[in-house]
Amino acid sequence: MKKRKIGMALSLVLAAGTLLGACGKSDTNKPADTSKGGDKEKAFSVAMVTDVGGVDDKSFNQSAWEGLKDFGKDNGLKKGKGGFDYAQSTSDADYSTNLNTLARQGFDLVYGIGFLMHAAVDEISQQQAKSKFAIVDDEVKQPNVASIMFKEQEAAFLAGVAAALQTKTNHIGFIGGMKIPVIERFESGFLAGVKAAKPEAKVDVQYSGAFDKAELGGTIASKMYSTGADVIFHAAGATGNGLFKEAGDLKKKDPSREIWAIGVDRDQNDMGPDVVLTSAMKRVDVAVKDLSTKAKDGKFPGGQTTTYGLQEDGVGLAPINSKASNKDAIDKAVKEWVEKIKSGAIKVPGTLEELKTFSAK
Repeated sequence: MKKRKIGMALSLVLAAGTLLGACGKSDTNKPADTSKGGDKEKAFSVAMVTDVGGVDDKSFNQSAWEGLKDFGKDNGLKKGKGGFDYAQSTSDADYSTNLNTLARQGFDLVYGIGFLMHAAVDEISQQQAKSKFAIVDDEVKQPNVASIMFKEQEAAFLAGVAAALQTKTNHIGFIGGMKIPVIERFESGFLAGVKAAKPEAKVDVQYSGAFDKAELGGTIASKMYSTGADVIFHAAGATGNGLFKEAGDLKKKDPSREIWAIGVDRDQNDMGPDVVLTSAMKRVDVAVKDLSTKAKDGKFPGGQTTTYGLQEDGVGLAPINSKASNKDAIDKAVKEWVEKIKSGAIKVPGTLEELKTFSAK
């Protein structure tokens, strides 16, 4: 009898220990309570889907990725699932698949980078209604999608002023990617800037029809430089890499030749320190980091559009190349125009239709 009681007692003790251990294990793995601002905040995960330009396009996608990396660094995240990551698209057909994959992997916020991602973000955001999405350069009217837009025309206007004041031939070039609203904003602003600083200057406008064809960008640039252009601005993503190569090659052949290229989206001076005059910066990195922080803090602007311009430091002009002969004059003029734009004294046209009635006076 004694043995039976002792055995039962031991069984009860072991059972109690197992239950306590199980309870302890459950508490350890229990997700933090986000409503109380728990540790979940530190693990807010973000990811992005690139367009066909790729994450290392030296332009738009790369800037977005830099913003995600900065967010990850500030929040102690590691690259990969549960931290920050990206999915690269090699064709339009990859957009929906990549967005869906990242959402299913549990990322708290998934970005679609670029205007071309509209249909895919609209589709997947409805299928994954409990997930949060964001799109850059377009508006998707879904409650779980935050839209990011920029006043590209303001940065492009300053680039136009710089080009106009630097050109010696009064022949300037503009290379666009695809004829879509965002590139029209770049074109309209650039043309307005040239007109404001030097009305007599001619601007040769050509579109490549692609954002990932560097060889095509080089071909267009070659024709422009050969017909007298000495400053060319591109808004064509990775296609613009061909512009920098062409400008650099021509400069090497004749170091005394006045030849310049203007970058886009990020400071592209690293693409040719001897030929990059400046860059019309579109701070996709700033916007991506800002929106990610808002979402982490419980302030995700789902169903809304946030627009970044000069006033919000969302766009701007990179430093003028120190080798530019008119650097001082450009710096002075740019500063003056920035003040006028920020004060509302002038409104930079965002479409070619608005450009028709634009006056800098």
